[in-house]
Amino acid sequence: MYQNSTEIFQMMPFIIIGAGILLSIAVEMSIKKSELILPWFSILIFAVSAVISIAGIQQESVLFGGMIAAGGKAAIFNFIFNVGAALVVLNSVDYIKKYGTYYGEYYILVQSSVLGMMMMSGAKDIIMIFMGLELMSICFYVLAGINRKKFSANEASMKYFLLGAFATGFVIYGIALIYGTSATTKIDDIISGFNRLITNPLFVAGFIFLLIGFSFKIAAFPFHMWVPDVYQGSATTVTGLMSTTGKTAAFSVFIIILAAIFSTHSINKFTPYFAAIASLSMLYGSIVAISQDNVKRMLAYSSIAHAGYMAIGLAAGNISSESGIIFYLAAYTFMNIGAFGIVSIIEGENDTQLGISSYAGLGNRNPVLAAFMALFMFALAGIPPLAGFFGKYYVFIGAIEGGLTWLAVIGVISSVISVYFYLRVVVYMYFREPQEEIKIYSDNLSLSAVVVSGLLVIIFGLFPDTLLNLITSALIR
Repeated sequence: MYQNSTEIFQMMPFIIIGAGILLSIAVEMSIKKSELILPWFSILIFAVSAVISIAGIQQESVLFGGMIAAGGKAAIFNFIFNVGAALVVLNSVDYIKKYGTYYGEYYILVQSSVLGMMMMSGAKDIIMIFMGLELMSICFYVLAGINRKKFSANEASMKYFLLGAFATGFVIYGIALIYGTSATTKIDDIISGFNRLITNPLFVAGFIFLLIGFSFKIAAFPFHMWVPDVYQGSATTVTGLMSTTGKTAAFSVFIIILAAIFSTHSINKFTPYFAAIASLSMLYGSIVAISQDNVKRMLAYSSIAHAGYMAIGLAAGNISSESGIIFYLAAYTFMNIGAFGIVSIIEGENDTQLGISSYAGLGNRNPVLAAFMALFMFALAGIPPLAGFFGKYYVFIGAIEGGLTWLAVIGVISSVISVYFYLRVVVYMYFREPQEEIKIYSDNLSLSAVVVSGLLVIIFGLFPDTLLNLITSALIR
């Protein structure tokens, strides 16, 4: 009886989100003003799911006939997904009116994407990874183009869909080869026989195809080509969701499928692959971001660079780097959601006020917004004692422990380069006079999401060991 009640408790985050989606659909169908109800209902189910997930972190178990894990590192990922989505929804309440997508369906798609992420992060079977990936991706394709009247949104959605479908082909083919060589889709069975399977060229080929497919989802170079246009063309709140929780879900899959390397100290034969995409992503993202005048596009190239920093941990392949990646993902989620939250507040109608010149003099016009934007820029740049600094620090330490000091050095060089374009925004806010009249819409709900994100960035920076110890305890169980 105790075991059954424990399993039910562990299943509750999935049940809450799943039931929430069904109830949201019923509300959307039966109530005309559903767009007034659904954001608060979404925030409620995300908050409850997050609390239950983190409360069950020490009670790791496998559910649904060995298909999904709950507790442990899956609980940490679920917490990130749900809190991140709740902040995005809070930020969206007034923004989608301005953007022209004031529909209840918007929130149902966000809920469904989170359920897909949770399936990915807790997967114990490769088929569950694929199902979660498709659920999340289809929601993102629709969210990117949810305003059908905007050409930029249609273009973003189409590009994301076409390239995403192409990447999914790699995932499917990789799964087929892995199943053909291992005769199983159970991840634990694949991990237990990893040292034997890795000698099979077809298994290695399938594994590489799988890695390539998910390299697209994390926006790593050279699989990044969709990122600038999709991030710029999508609604700013959607971009914030895709660039944070979506990236976290993809990295959770890397951690799952590389568990044999992380946990058993097997030789990481994929180190050259991850080292290459890490180096290229960091340098390319940081260098190209310098020339961007559109803030959303600048943050898109920044996202590519941050994918590179986290890929350093995948190249190192040890427990220190794994915990560093998860810490980095948590920090990056709230740094970026906060930054995009401010962009959504300043953004005008018809995609106006997105240039960096629109931030000139913001320190005088709106000191609160300027202060939080400076906070997020400093955190993204990796300036201590904020969460972004410790995210990079833990990943670099893992790389050094794994004998990849040269990769950590490239990371430091890239970080130094990135300081320029992050601080450029701060310089415009405090040391440049506005060249045009900028109208900033009063949006207290979005500002609340920004404040919460900022507080989390500060807390993770001032007390990094608290989060890191929680992550480490979940990994070594």
